[in-house]
Amino acid sequence: MSKGEKWLRSVKDSVRPLFVELVVYSFFVNILALVIPLFVLQVYNRVVAFGNISTLQGLVAGVFVALIFDFSLRQIRSRLLQKAAMRIDIGVGETLMKKFWSLPLKVLESRPSVYWQSLFRDVDTVRNTIAGAPFLLLIDLPFAAVFIVLIFLIAEPIAWVFVSIVPVFVLLAVVSGKLVGQASQEEKESQRSRDSLVGDMINSRSTVKALSLDVGISPHWENVHSNNIESALRRGMKHDGFVNAGTVFTLATTVIITSFGALAIIDQKLSIGALIAANMLSNRVIGPFSQLVGAWKSFSAYRQSKDRLDEVMNIPTERLTETIQLENPAGDIKLENISFRYFDDGEHVLENLSAHFTPNAVHMIMGPNGGGKSTLIKLLKGLYVSDKGRILIDDADITQFTRKQLSRWIGYVPQETVLIDGTIKDNISGKRDYITDEEIVRVCEKVGIHKVITDFQDGYATNVGEAGRMMSGGVRQRIAIARALIGTPSILIFDEPSASLDRFAEIQLKGLLHSLSSNCSVIVVSHSPVLLGVTTHLYLLDKKRMIISGPRDDVLKQLDNRSKDENPIEKTASPSTNKVKV
Repeated sequence: MSKGEKWLRSVKDSVRPLFVELVVYSFFVNILALVIPLFVLQVYNRVVAFGNISTLQGLVAGVFVALIFDFSLRQIRSRLLQKAAMRIDIGVGETLMKKFWSLPLKVLESRPSVYWQSLFRDVDTVRNTIAGAPFLLLIDLPFAAVFIVLIFLIAEPIAWVFVSIVPVFVLLAVVSGKLVGQASQEEKESQRSRDSLVGDMINSRSTVKALSLDVGISPHWENVHSNNIESALRRGMKHDGFVNAGTVFTLATTVIITSFGALAIIDQKLSIGALIAANMLSNRVIGPFSQLVGAWKSFSAYRQSKDRLDEVMNIPTERLTETIQLENPAGDIKLENISFRYFDDGEHVLENLSAHFTPNAVHMIMGPNGGGKSTLIKLLKGLYVSDKGRILIDDADITQFTRKQLSRWIGYVPQETVLIDGTIKDNISGKRDYITDEEIVRVCEKVGIHKVITDFQDGYATNVGEAGRMMSGGVRQRIAIARALIGTPSILIFDEPSASLDRFAEIQLKGLLHSLSSNCSVIVVSHSPVLLGVTTHLYLLDKKRMIISGPRDDVLKQLDNRSKDENPIEKTASPSTNKVKV
């Protein structure tokens, strides 16, 4: 059994006792379904034929008792089904969430966000199929054999009609499943394209409005939306066609039964009561098979959803188990001939790159756009794994550590600051209970944002809004910096930390980096002249390699000796002033 199948098996095992109860209650519900047809048969054959009123009274009393039991059993069955659905929803949802966060970042970035969103909708499909109407339908189908046997007992001359019509419905269900399944898959793909475009439009709404880009986007949206509508119509026409065919066959079955039953009555081979009872039982026989034609869409969607979830569950995860508990490292980082590419057949983004970041220093990485700076930062953070070479923390290979360990040791401020809808406090603490209010205030004071936060009407309880859009860029940036300082990280990595800061805040950041470097190894990706003033070591990354690295003043002197055409940094002042233009 593959990993992709084990996750579902474990979820099913958790609800197996409920499923057993459901089958038991469904058995009695289906047995009680015989009550009404048998009641009608007895009324016509015994009450109407012989005028036996006392028999009618007994039959009516017995039927009402049976109906009360039927209602109670159906209620219990519904509650059991809801309980099973809740367990499946929780089990599958939690399994998918844990799997999602255990996947390597390279895998998460290789697929669009709408793909991952659709997986969580697949959870709903799995739940609704395993613990919904389709499951009850599968339970009821075997009882059709019981009803056919009963029809043979009370109306043998027309029982052959049922035996011959059932294969027609089965064939109709199988064909509809194949054709509607293909159409549903096409509709799903078109929905992903539409949802992806909608997400892009929403995320860039301010830019679109500011530049009136809707003029160009609207035709594209109309094309994508029309493709989605067309695929939905194709699926709907196929599905409705098979459902309508099933309805017509059901009506035709009633006509055929009644016709042959009438001939049997004329030949005195069948009573009127038996014909009426057989017609009522026909709904219990043909009904589930007719529903199967329409429900095959659900089974097809379930199979597709399960296949997608299986695929994700089979993807190897990053390291999850800590082999040994270690103290915080000193923060000495070495890169030994590392190479990295995003795709197996793609070009290397970094190639044979080596560097050394010493503790208690501020290291600045500089270079042109697209030079691999952000990729290098993610490698240092352990978010990516190099294809070649090693990254060492205190002479220990970084790949042996889990993401939780690296997160404790390495604070990280990404280039694109995104906050999660919630309070400022929750965004800084990450809703981790062990982080105290005192620690949150301490890091905010250190970053210089505590006064800004307390000036808000709700203080630390202020909601940052969707993706932090209620906050200014500078406030978001400083909240992200405060978040990175939580705990006692030995290494702090900043990717363009001053991009959204004003001059005053940038000077404050300069002082912060200087104070942090007394206890940490600080690595900064930046071209800021202000931050260069606090830098102790400088690294120039270009064309996949580390071109120059070393103490800041030595590197600046080397750059001074190079022609402006050969290096991407144009020096406009003497090294002693530490003012450069990038």
